[in-house]
Amino acid sequence: MRIKPWLAVAAAVPLLAGTPALAAAPPKVPAGTTAGYVVFDRVAGKIVAHRLAHRAFRSASVIKILIAIDFLERTAKPSARDLAQLRIMLRSSDDDAASAFWDRGGKGAIVTRTARRLGLADTAPPPADKPGFWGYTSLSAYDVARTYRYLMDRAAPRVRDLIVGHLRQATPCGSDGFDQTFGIPDGVPRPWAVKQGWSGFGTVPPVKCSGRPAGGALAAPGTPALSSTAPVAAAPVAAPAAQAPASQAARSGVPDLGRPVLHTTGLVGKDDRLILVLLTAHPAGGGWRDSVKRTTALARELYLSVSR
Repeated sequence: MRIKPWLAVAAAVPLLAGTPALAAAPPKVPAGTTAGYVVFDRVAGKIVAHRLAHRAFRSASVIKILIAIDFLERTAKPSARDLAQLRIMLRSSDDDAASAFWDRGGKGAIVTRTARRLGLADTAPPPADKPGFWGYTSLSAYDVARTYRYLMDRAAPRVRDLIVGHLRQATPCGSDGFDQTFGIPDGVPRPWAVKQGWSGFGTVPPVKCSGRPAGGALAAPGTPALSSTAPVAAAPVAAPAAQAPASQAARSGVPDLGRPVLHTTGLVGKDDRLILVLLTAHPAGGGWRDSVKRTTALARELYLSVSR
């Protein structure tokens, strides 16, 4: 389904000026958690919910969407190996595959190119002294929503279909063994296509991923299970240093360095009607279970606030 192109916004006008009121009360963000979100209705052609939409977060694995767009738009005929790496990078958030594309594409130059092409105002490469850390890219909920708009409305069909097709088949377990069914997968009914991100919880999953199909209380009955792949070890090439002091985070230029982050983003609903982007940073030292619960509850409440 093709919807109106992203509406142009004059530089002198705030990007979210004129955004309509929410359909219901917005979700309450727990104390100590920072959440930025945007929900865009592709049929109505407008943002229907937003909070801290332009606030910068470190990207974690959400940057893999931009890595894939950049590679496919610069490569007319990807090899079989390239296609296999794209598949595991997008479905299972594989870090080794992302690092291979990152190095081949010129590292931070990937972010610079795609930000310019897509018109991303809040997106920036990792600091110059950390060129290999793609997870240190800065981005906002607004820019991630704009990236999905680009995929659905402006990207070539071969680029859109390959990337979104893989996001529809996101595996329950990431390649690093982390459970990636938090947020949209467990809080919002199917259909959806998702790209998740997590960082700051260490390199060994604190909770073993069971590989169970995603789907929480809102999951529609009888929906098919996600395709699954067995978790394989992945080098923590882009894993940020956990629990860095706040002063170090301020000096680094990396948003929320020292705080764990969980991001859930994707297309939601029949004909991919909604683009839902929720970026979250949690208290330093916070555990995986509590962070997942908060993120999933926020995703569920955000979805309900615009779908009543």
